[in-house]
Amino acid sequence: MSITVLKSAIRLRSICRLQRIQGHMMSSSAGPEVLLERVGNAGVITLNRPKALNALNLTMIRHIYPQLKKWDKDSEVDLVIIKGAGGKAFCAGGDIRAVTEAGKVGDPLAQDFFREEYILNYTIGTYQKPYVALIDGITMGGGVGLSVHGRFRVATEKTLFAMPETAIGLFPDVGGGYFLPRLQGKLGIFLALTGFRLRGRDVLRAGVATHFVESEKIGALEKDLTDLKSPSLSDVAEVLDSYQHQSGLDADKPFVLEQHIESINRLFDASSVEGIIDNLKKDGSPFAKKQAETLSKMSPTSMKLTLKQLQQGASMSLAEVLTMEYRLTHACMKGQDFYEGVRAVLIDKDQSPKWKPGTLEEISEQSVEDSFRSLGEHDLKL
Repeated sequence: MSITVLKSAIRLRSICRLQRIQGHMMSSSAGPEVLLERVGNAGVITLNRPKALNALNLTMIRHIYPQLKKWDKDSEVDLVIIKGAGGKAFCAGGDIRAVTEAGKVGDPLAQDFFREEYILNYTIGTYQKPYVALIDGITMGGGVGLSVHGRFRVATEKTLFAMPETAIGLFPDVGGGYFLPRLQGKLGIFLALTGFRLRGRDVLRAGVATHFVESEKIGALEKDLTDLKSPSLSDVAEVLDSYQHQSGLDADKPFVLEQHIESINRLFDASSVEGIIDNLKKDGSPFAKKQAETLSKMSPTSMKLTLKQLQQGASMSLAEVLTMEYRLTHACMKGQDFYEGVRAVLIDKDQSPKWKPGTLEEISEQSVEDSFRSLGEHDLKL
C-alpha cells in the first residue's frame, strides 16, 4: 500500500470515528430524546432517554435551552416542570463517554457540551418563573445541574443523589462549586470528595432537595401544578408543601449521616486534601477509616481541584462559579485522569484507574493554580 493510500485510509478512519462521536453526542435514532410540551399553564420538559438513564447530551441541551427562553417570555406559561421518563432516573449525568471520545481526538464538541450545559445551568439558576424539578430516581452530575439551581427540587424515596466525579478524574461541575459549599457545615466538601450517595428523604435533609413526596403521588402532584392559574412562587410552594405533609414514608428514620455530622465538620475542615486525609488517619474511627479508604481510590488531581473549587466557590456568584468550572474542564480535557477514569469506571469497568500523578505529593501547587487560570477570549460568556 502506498503512503498516499495509507494516509487516505487513516484520514477516512478518523473522519468515520468523528462522525460516530458526533452521532453519539448529537443524534436520536429512537424518537425525541427530550419532550417539550404545554400542559395547562405549565411548560413540561421530559428527559426521554430511559435506556441511557436519561443521560444529558448536546442535542437535549440544544432543545431545552431555547424552549426555556421562549417560555420565560410567554405570558401563557406560568411555571416549568422538568422530569425524567422510564421510572428509574431523573438524569444519571452528562453523556460523559461521548465527551471523552470527542476530547481524545480534539473535537470541539467536547467543549461545546460543557459550555452549553453551563449556560443552561445558569439559565435555570436565574429563571424568573417557578421551576420545579421532579428528581424521582437517579440524579447525578448533569442531572444535578438540571435541578439543583431551580427554585423547587422534589425528591422521592427512589431518588439517588451523588456527585461522583472525583472517581472519574473530573470534579463536581454544573455549579457544584456554588451549591455544595452552601450546604450545612462541611457536608458539601464531604459529598464532593467522596461521592457519597444520598437516598430518598436524606436528599431533602441534606438541603439538596426542597421537598419530599412519595413516588406514587408524583403524577397527582404534577396534575395539580399544571392546573394552577397564574401561580406565584408561594402558590407553587403551597401545593408542594401539602403533598409533602401527606408523605410520611421514612419520616421517622434519622438522617443517614446524622451521627457523623460532627465528625464530618471536624475531619473535613482543612485547607488541603492532605490535611483532610491526615485528619482521617489520626482519628482512626471506623467512619474515618472508611472515608480515608474511599479517598485513596479517587484521582489525586481531581481531589485537589475539587477542594479549591469549593473553597473559592463559597464566596462566588453562580455565574463566577460556572466560569471557573469551565476553565477547569479545559484543564481536565488536557490531562490524563479524566480519560483514564471514564475508561476504568464506565468503559472497561475494571474499577482500577491508573492515576497520573498517582499521589497528592506529586501535584504541584502551580499546576493546580494553572487549572484555574482565565482562558481569555475563550472564557465562558453568560
